Amino acid sequence: MQNPLIVETSCGSLLQELQQIWDEVGENDAERDRMLLQLEQDCLDVYKRKVDQATRSRARLLQTLADSRAELTNLLSALGEHSFQGLPEKPTGTLKEQLAAITPALEQLWQQKEERIKQFLDVQVQIQRICGEISGKLQLNEPTTPKVDDQDLSLKKFDEFHLHFQELQREKSDRLHKVLDYVNTVRDLCAVLGMDFFNIITEVHPSLGDSVGIQSKSISNDTLARLARTVQSLKEEKKQRLQKLQELATSLTELWNLMDTPMEEQNLFDHVTCNISASVDEVTVPGALAIDIIEQAEVEVERLDQLKASKMKELVLKKQLELEEIYRRAHMEVDSESAQEKLIALIDSGNVDPSELLASMDDQISKAKEEAFSRKEIMEKVEKWMSACEEESWLEDYSRDDNRYNSSRGAHINLKRAERARVIVNKIPALVDSLIAKTRAWEEERSTTFLYDGVPLLAMLDEYTMLRHEREDEKRRLRVCDFSNPCSCQDQKRFHEQLTTEQESLFGSRPSPNRPHSSKKGAGPRANGSSSSGTPLNRRLSLGVQQSGANGVTPVRQGMSASKEGKRELSRPVAPVNYVALSKEDSVSQASENESTPSTP
Repeated sequence: MQNPLIVETSCGSLLQELQQIWDEVGENDAERDRMLLQLEQDCLDVYKRKVDQATRSRARLLQTLADSRAELTNLLSALGEHSFQGLPEKPTGTLKEQLAAITPALEQLWQQKEERIKQFLDVQVQIQRICGEISGKLQLNEPTTPKVDDQDLSLKKFDEFHLHFQELQREKSDRLHKVLDYVNTVRDLCAVLGMDFFNIITEVHPSLGDSVGIQSKSISNDTLARLARTVQSLKEEKKQRLQKLQELATSLTELWNLMDTPMEEQNLFDHVTCNISASVDEVTVPGALAIDIIEQAEVEVERLDQLKASKMKELVLKKQLELEEIYRRAHMEVDSESAQEKLIALIDSGNVDPSELLASMDDQISKAKEEAFSRKEIMEKVEKWMSACEEESWLEDYSRDDNRYNSSRGAHINLKRAERARVIVNKIPALVDSLIAKTRAWEEERSTTFLYDGVPLLAMLDEYTMLRHEREDEKRRLRVCDFSNPCSCQDQKRFHEQLTTEQESLFGSRPSPNRPHSSKKGAGPRANGSSSSGTPLNRRLSLGVQQSGANGVTPVRQGMSASKEGKRELSRPVAPVNYVALSKEDSVSQASENESTPSTP
């Protein structure tokens, strides 16, 4: 508890007490004035010190307040804020009140800045890590902490970093999918080629093995480039192996076909021949293009080649027969006996490579097929023409049969056939004209003569056209003769019958219209040149031309037909001509020479 005397002490009481002391002591006025001045000076000094101290304290407060306000401004700027909520724009109150109002705001902003720095640091670390993975320069053992710019911690800047991070994440995801696709492609290719997948993929990068997690696999540019090169190399290897396997499969198939290999033996190589026409992408069976499969096929082809060499003569003759069959079907002339003798002599001499000889034979067969295909349309029309000539021949015989209208067995069948035959015969001129036009176009296109079993087809058509016109002229002359001189016509008919009998003895008996045929091809010439009676048609044509020439008719191709008669008697058909019609023409021609002296009936 304070002393009441001390509390009540003041400057006035102390001055009074001092005056009393001076009175008791007897101090003079001068001394008293000096001492009072000294007391005033001491009091003034004390006040000055207090004022100076208060001034310095205020200055410190002002500096602290200014620093706080500057720090507040910097924090707001770094955080991207314009103002702090709850803090007045214009300061009011004493300095201590203003400072007390700013301090909590500073503390809150500092805390917010630290959190923002942590967020920036996290996203920058992730960005740095992904960039390192993409560039392939990520150092897992010595990670580096990125530097955060604490002067720009705004949300806008953070969003930019976050957006960049998301883009990198998408790129990482795309790269990871691409890497996995490459890895799966390498796995599939290695399976088809029979290669070690693990060794090949770990040579690209150790992290690509199956034992490493997906997120830990390398996605760098170098890894992607090496994976792309590996895939391309494996695809090229697959393509080369497939091409080689297909060549071997083709060789196997050809050798099997040449040597009639049993199916049981062929089935052992189904895994080879099943890919003979497959594309590169279609071959997906594991081990389908393994080295051992190709070597197995090579060994088999080599074995069959050795076997083929021992059967070379048989194989070449088989090819020659195939070639002759193509020529025969297309009615192209070929000397089979001479060709076979030359081939046998060539093989026995040993001066030719068997493979080259077979390749040459295959080339000839291919060219023969092309030639036969170019002749196909003309040959079809030739067949139609010959069939029509058969019907024409049958109709001529049928028209001369005096008993054709009798009610004998099969008469109605022959009558219907005659109606059909007349329709077909009426189409022969147009068919011949079309055939001539197509033949000439064929010859102009290829600058060569169209031969039918060695005989020019146009010559055959010209002869047929000429003889058809002569036959029609003779028919008209006979009809005139029937009205003008019946007796002479009877002599001509007897002469015609006698000549017909002689020709029948030479060429065979003609078919009787009263005897039904099994088909339209039963009467008349066949496509291979033989007639129903077995007499070659070209022989009749030659004879008819010679007879026409002997009776004053200008022969067409007479020398050609006559000179080749014996050679092609059994092998080459020409335009079919009715021998009965020829005999009639010859008889009429003979009778026309004796018209001036008719015989006595």
